[in-house]
Amino acid sequence: MTDNGRAGGPDQAAADGDELARVEKALAGRFPHRMIPDLERMRDLVDLLGHPERSFPVVHLTGTNGKTSTARMIDSVLRAFGLRPGRYTSPHLESVTERISLDGQPASAEVFARAFDDVLPYVEIIDGRHPERVTFFELLTAMAFSAFADAPVDVAVVEVGMGGAWDATNVVDGVVQVVTPIALDHRELGDTAEEIAAEKAGILRPASLAVLGAQPLGVARVLADRAAELGTTLAREGLEFGVARRNVAVGGQMLTLRGLGGVYDEIFLPLHGEHQAHNAACALAAVEAFLGGGAELLDVEAVRAGFAAVSSPGRLEVVRRSPTIVLDGAHNVAGAQALAEALTDSFAFDVLVGVVGLLSDKDAHGMLSVLEPVLHSVVITQSSSPRAWPADELAAVAVEVFGADRVEVAPRLDDAIDAAVRLVEEDAELGGGGVIVAGSLTIVGEARRLLAR
Repeated sequence: MTDNGRAGGPDQAAADGDELARVEKALAGRFPHRMIPDLERMRDLVDLLGHPERSFPVVHLTGTNGKTSTARMIDSVLRAFGLRPGRYTSPHLESVTERISLDGQPASAEVFARAFDDVLPYVEIIDGRHPERVTFFELLTAMAFSAFADAPVDVAVVEVGMGGAWDATNVVDGVVQVVTPIALDHRELGDTAEEIAAEKAGILRPASLAVLGAQPLGVARVLADRAAELGTTLAREGLEFGVARRNVAVGGQMLTLRGLGGVYDEIFLPLHGEHQAHNAACALAAVEAFLGGGAELLDVEAVRAGFAAVSSPGRLEVVRRSPTIVLDGAHNVAGAQALAEALTDSFAFDVLVGVVGLLSDKDAHGMLSVLEPVLHSVVITQSSSPRAWPADELAAVAVEVFGADRVEVAPRLDDAIDAAVRLVEEDAELGGGGVIVAGSLTIVGEARRLLAR
């Protein structure tokens, strides 16, 4: 038993459940809040806490898509080299404890509640000092730093919540920064990819190395200009590192990666989709930069072991067979494009039915248009999120894209999954059909809970 959990029977499990429910209720009380582009509360808070974020080196990630998968890969490879990482990612799929990971595992209810209790008195002081209270995400970020310092961890892999410059995580000084591909998503950050890139470039630091995933030309220019101002060294996918070879394999893919220090062959990655190969290349470059600046080839066996142990729940995750049910957290147009390509690349379905639910701030027409060529039909549904797009309204958009004869509506997710399975069983050859549940991580998390039962 690690110090991330403790042994115990039903009584202990009940007590842990009560503790977690207490913390979740307190966190929920921090909603809603206004988006304010400053770090004043967060800087004040970590100062009161004695700067736990300075207790460990940090690999800091931003981007539009692929951040969590890349963070999980970095975490896994670092563990294969004998290090103990902390990992902070968002959002979560099923439990808020997933956001804070220690040594590859979500924080236990005990660790999570202790981190909350440790920081709460200081949070309440900050509440009284500023016009706006500490937000849900700021509180969780402070909890992560506290848990990592208390563990302690050898390194923290920290994903931004949104953006970069004004994100609560940007009180850290990452020794390595990772910028996954940037595209339009959160319009609060800007109306163009270049404006969004300027915000995300806020995590770059002087005298550090930034690993850049493949970027559109305008975005690459924004990031390069900011790096030049700071004196940040850049490692760019397609130039300093990249995917040399990729073959689809049973249960994932086999890769040859060109890293900063040399070539790594026979890398099995148990994830589907070409986009995950590119995430792996970024993750490898980040680990190389962290462990030795990328000056020489790392132990290839350790790299292989680290990638082979990777998991990324809710990212092209197969959760059922007969028919196959796949979950994917694609939640914007770029994510939908990667999903459509991966479904064609890595699966061979006779019939594929989508179960789609979106949040109301997403480009529904754009996402559905990207998915339409790979789907036989679609069942429109709605998550429990207050931000969910009402199923009937989203279905009207789906009819514009698919036509009325290819669209069903089932506001309840369990009914939607049942309807999709029925459609597959009616039209697919024996064993040749599939269901893809996508559109938001909220939908994917709820589907995971339903299907686990």
